[in-house]
Amino acid sequence: MRAVAALVAGRDREDVAAVFGVSLKAVDIWWAKWQAGGREALVMRPRGKPVGVHQVLGEAEQAAVRQAVLDHRPCDMGLSGQSWTRRLVGELIAKLYRVRLTEPGVSKYLRRWGLSFQRPDKRAVEQDPQAVRRWHEETWPAIRAKAKRDGGEILFADQVGIRSDQVTSRTWGEKGRTPVVRRSGNRFSVNAMSAISTRGRMHFMVFTESFTAEVMCRFLDRLAGHFDRKVHLVVDGHSAHRSKKVRDWLAAHPADVELHFLPPYSPELNPDELVNADLKHSLPKQHRARDQAELAAETHRFFYRRQRQPHIVRGYFGGPHVRYVLDENPMSF
Repeated sequence: MRAVAALVAGRDREDVAAVFGVSLKAVDIWWAKWQAGGREALVMRPRGKPVGVHQVLGEAEQAAVRQAVLDHRPCDMGLSGQSWTRRLVGELIAKLYRVRLTEPGVSKYLRRWGLSFQRPDKRAVEQDPQAVRRWHEETWPAIRAKAKRDGGEILFADQVGIRSDQVTSRTWGEKGRTPVVRRSGNRFSVNAMSAISTRGRMHFMVFTESFTAEVMCRFLDRLAGHFDRKVHLVVDGHSAHRSKKVRDWLAAHPADVELHFLPPYSPELNPDELVNADLKHSLPKQHRARDQAELAAETHRFFYRRQRQPHIVRGYFGGPHVRYVLDENPMSF
């Protein structure tokens, strides 16, 4: 367009070719297009075949393969393995439609379908899909309705252990030579119990002994002291949660706390699991605790920081785990 503008202004075609560093033939072609169709004739058009033209798989076939990849594992389709790779998707296409595609060809289809290569979430083989379905469709809505009726608040709780020898960070190093991180040779640990609500509230307790029914009752005492209304506490099936001591405590405090249990082998249903992951990831990476007291202090600092960040706490409920519906007004159920 700039070359044509120069020609229109009266410049010689030889001068235009020299200024823009192109051949006389290119200048003549541009001028001919300009005279035939004006500015629109000079607009660059996409080159090659339009997307979707002459594809080996039709739209219906592509939709079927895409849905099979999303809904099933390779072993469900008569192939080997639990995870989809380009090779296995290609084998599925060959099995269904007798069409052989290269792995780069399979990649083009996968990208066109809006799929990406991801690290999958883990699920226990012992998990009961029907129990998970009932949780979504019946149990969780019932808990919300009950909490709304009695003016209570729902919290999800879980416990976590933090060890002095866990590695939470990465560093650059030479290939084939693993970098060394200096830490104390003494092994020690602390434990924590936390509970979070969809309103962004967080309550916690850090302790050094093992998690037992006595510790759970102590946590319930502290939790009840923070609320002037009933707490509906969602927990997993840990033996301490179902112990006689905890049942006796609940029987003595019916207006304070009511426990609700998640389906077995379903940690992905508990947003508080993300608190545990956040804690381990957020522990200081430049400085290592030298004793149990220092590790406990670091753990306390993490929880105090998150208590002042309710937007992050609410974000746990919309993370890669099951997304619980949050009310538009975080201060009301």
